[in-house]
Amino acid sequence: MAEVLSEAVGFEQPKVELHVHLDGAIRVQTILDVAKRRGVPLPADTVEGMTQIIILQEPATLTEFLGKFAEYMHVIAGDREAIKRIAYEFVEDKAKEGVVYVEVRYSPHFLANTQVEPIPWDQEEGDVSPDDVVRLVNEGLKEGEKAFNVQARSILCCMRHMPNWSMTVVELCKKYRHEGVVAIDLAGDESLNTDAQSGHRLAYEEAVRCGVHRTVHAGEVGPPSVVKEAVEVLKAERIGHGYRTLEDPALYQQLLDQKMHFEVCPISSKFTGACDPDFTKHPVIRFREDKANYSLNTDDPLIFNSTLNLDYLTAQQHMGFTQEEFQRLNICAAESCFLPEEEKKALLTKLYEAYGMQKSTGF
Repeated sequence: MAEVLSEAVGFEQPKVELHVHLDGAIRVQTILDVAKRRGVPLPADTVEGMTQIIILQEPATLTEFLGKFAEYMHVIAGDREAIKRIAYEFVEDKAKEGVVYVEVRYSPHFLANTQVEPIPWDQEEGDVSPDDVVRLVNEGLKEGEKAFNVQARSILCCMRHMPNWSMTVVELCKKYRHEGVVAIDLAGDESLNTDAQSGHRLAYEEAVRCGVHRTVHAGEVGPPSVVKEAVEVLKAERIGHGYRTLEDPALYQQLLDQKMHFEVCPISSKFTGACDPDFTKHPVIRFREDKANYSLNTDDPLIFNSTLNLDYLTAQQHMGFTQEEFQRLNICAAESCFLPEEEKKALLTKLYEAYGMQKSTGF
């Protein structure tokens, strides 16, 4: 279904994508190739067979969605060649979707195959450390940038169930801030809090102190209070998903007034059970009507068997989106990206020229 629809692009002009996970955007062929090289057994040996195992066939829960990563992450994690390869191929895939700027996120610990206690950011554990992962991803993204003329930056993820990793993550953000890493993120189970003693809160306080940009997964399946916590406690500059914000009118109005950016992922929200599977009832319709600051993104296209073009086509066919709104939301995305100001201005100029628009200062 997704492969057929993706041929009919809802928006053919340049796009900006701000919310996509590297480990959820790997090519199935790459998984097969790496498994064969490493001698790792898989339940299927064809692209078609592995695709059917990895993808969500119908709407599920967030827990069921997260379980899909276990089908293939052990193949890629901890392998230097594979880590660099998936970063390079990611940029190529985004170029094919018409993306001119992308911020891709990942957990350095997960790609290093660190499953238990954290290790210092500047030390090795086994063959690949979280520090190695960031360096390898940076190399792959940079080579992809040169080959495919796409500007690619990365965001490093803290995981809610592993607060002991978070200070390592912020240190990596600081170390590589001039080599492609533009922000810190917090992902995972929203029921886990970020109290004063948690590593997450301490890491975000350090990020604020050092000027590291901040985004947080919040209000995807968790209540509006998680969004409020992200904004007021963690000082998030963007919200990943944020659909449940609409359940708190006062908070929603506050964030509208602040021009808080919502990283919306339509296809994802259907398959993870975050939103009503009826796209005509999706929260992004309210965001559009209220001229909110938001973007359209894929989240984990491998698991949803989707593309960014499919998200745009879905918004066009089921949510009443127009070409003008697609242009507006991409301008919003560029305005809210984590590039340095001069690079952000250049990106905006590129979009305005491509859209045949006069540059303005508002959303």
